[in-house]
Amino acid sequence: MRAEGECFIDKSENTDIIKLKDGEVMSNDKLAEQSMDFAVQIINLVKQLKERRESVISNQIGRSGTSIGANIRESKYAHSTADFISKMQIALKEANETGYWLELLYKTDYISSEQYSILESKCKSIRAMLVSSINTAKANQK
Repeated sequence: MRAEGECFIDKSENTDIIKLKDGEVMSNDKLAEQSMDFAVQIINLVKQLKERRESVISNQIGRSGTSIGANIRESKYAHSTADFISKMQIALKEANETGYWLELLYKTDYISSEQYSILESKCKSIRAMLVSSINTAKANQK
């Protein structure tokens, strides 16, 4: 286990353990779980948008919002540290894109400020965990 910046990653027993700077311990499984929960919320949002006959943004956010967890899941079986970092960076990019679509939906009155706050907060939390994981993996790669 090695300290670096905001978290530690312990890869013993094939389970990533991430220790955040505030002392909270989280496994990569928790990140996968949170991204799955977020994807479910995004799918429910897409259903809501399609009921209102909105299809352009709903298709975009549906793809980016569910891709986050898919890439995190795929990173568990990465062939190398570089492959792991690549998958996590793709997940981060998808999370950033999802944040854009959420903001656009809010600014065009497709979602309420409450719904936006809840979803953006979850998306932001996932982005922060991804950044920490990527930074630690890069530091451990050296």
